[in-house]
This record gives sequence, C-alpha cells and structure tokens, in this order.
Amino acid sequence: MPTRRRILKGLGATLLATAGLAGYAFGLEPAWRLTTTFHRLTPRGWPTGLKLRLVVLADLHAGDPYMSRDRVADIVARANALQGDAVLLLGDYTGDHRWVTRRMPPNECADEFRRLSAPLGIHAVLGNHDWWGDATAQRTGRGPTAHHRALEAVGITVHENTAVRLAKQGRPLWIAGLGDQIAFYRGREGRRRRFQGVDDLPGTLSRITDDAPVILMAHEPDIFPRVPARVALTICGHTHGGQVRLFGWSPVVPSQFGNRYAWGHVVEDGRHMVVSGGLGCSMLPVRFGMPPEITVIDLG
Repeated sequence: MPTRRRILKGLGATLLATAGLAGYAFGLEPAWRLTTTFHRLTPRGWPTGLKLRLVVLADLHAGDPYMSRDRVADIVARANALQGDAVLLLGDYTGDHRWVTRRMPPNECADEFRRLSAPLGIHAVLGNHDWWGDATAQRTGRGPTAHHRALEAVGITVHENTAVRLAKQGRPLWIAGLGDQIAFYRGREGRRRRFQGVDDLPGTLSRITDDAPVILMAHEPDIFPRVPARVALTICGHTHGGQVRLFGWSPVVPSQFGNRYAWGHVVEDGRHMVVSGGLGCSMLPVRFGMPPEITVIDLG
C-alpha cells in the first residue's frame, strides 16, 4: 500500500516534470532550437534533369525576446549556408503577440533579409499578420503594407498575385506568389470571425505564359484544394505545424482543414504541397514537438 511519503514523492516528481516540460516548451524550444527540415520530391511532369533547391523561411513573427534581431541574423546566415537556388519568404514577419517586449520594425527585418543570397533571387509573399498589424492598410482597405515597402526597398521581389519567369542552366520555371487570403478583418457573424482576402488565384496563374513548371507561394495552405494540377508545387506557411505536435498530431491548427494541412509534404490527387513549420510563434510563445525550422525543398 502506498505510503504518504511515497505519494508526496510522486506528486513532487510529477510537478517537477510538468515544470520542466513547461520551461522547455515556453523557453528552450521556441527561442533556442533551430532545425533544418528537408523534403525531396519530383512532382508529376517535372522536367527530367532539372534540379532545384528552395530554401524556405516562414513565420518569423520577429520581436524580442523570442525572435531578436540577432536570432534573425543567425537564421539568415544558416539559410545562406544551405545554398538554395532561390530563397522563399512566406510572410508573417511581424511579432505581435502579447509576450513580445519589442516589435521589430519592418525596416530592421528587411535589413537582415538584405543579406540573403541565391542565384534565382529572394521571393516573398505577405502573411495575415503583416496586414493585420498595419493600421493604415486596415483603415484604407488596401496596401502596400509597411513590410511590403520595406522588403522591396532592399531589392526583394514581393509577390501579390504575380509571377516571374526564371531559368536555371537554361531550363525555364515560374515562381508565383498569391496575395494573402485573410488580409482584412471584417468583424463577426455570430461566433465566427469574417475576413476578406487579397488573393486572386486565377489572376495569378493567368500570368503564366508557357508550359514551364510553376512553384506557387501562398501564406495559408487552405487554398490548396483550388490549386490546379498545372502547378508543380505549392509552398505554404501560417500553421507553424500547430506549434505543439504530439505523435504527428496537433491539438490546434489555424486552418479550416485542421491537421490535414498542419505540416509537411502533402499529396492530393497527384498535386504536391509543402507546409513549413515556420520559425516563430503566434498567440503564445510556445513550441513542443515542433521546433522552429528552416525548410529545404529539393526538386528533381
């Protein structure tokens, strides 16, 4: 029969373990860990012999203390060391949760991104927090946002329903970027929040003028069911992998599709999507089982 002393020891051990896990989830994993996740795939119809490496940085949510300027500089250095053909920035550069002690201004974040280097360029889209955190854009109902202007000022291509034709070793390809799908908050309808996007998928794809492969950047993965097979690969962020992930499952995922589009390589009807786990935190500065990641995609 358990004695009172054994029960107290058990409770003490449980409390210490809980405190340790909480400390890890709130302190160590979001602020100090950084992993590199590799995905290797060849989409249907991908040109034979065309090899392409994409380095993806998503969801920095930059701001002290969890995503300081020094940490962003370290992420940029690690991204450059991966020698991507192109670097893709997937939005949510702004850190705006209540635990941020100092938000990083758009020009500071852009100054660090200025150091990124890749032969086919640095390509960016905006995320919902980049729109929500811009009071002028929300009031007027239009951009460009502060982050849009700051990124363009340092020579980064910011896509908003646009596409650009590139070439590697004489082989053509397209990189396209979709406008954010929930850019403007439009109040509530009962218990449900309403948003309006600036995304235009048909307009974006209408800019593709030949049969070269298409890489589509989109902040939120919920667009994927509407993406046609013409697109070789869709690359998204936004979900952070749920931030907490246990045995391949996340209790909270900011997507209407839940864990279906939470993280990783998704294949549906022969179409491919990669959802990055991202680098920062939203709502709460907690990560557990889903460390911050630089995402690398090797195609071909």
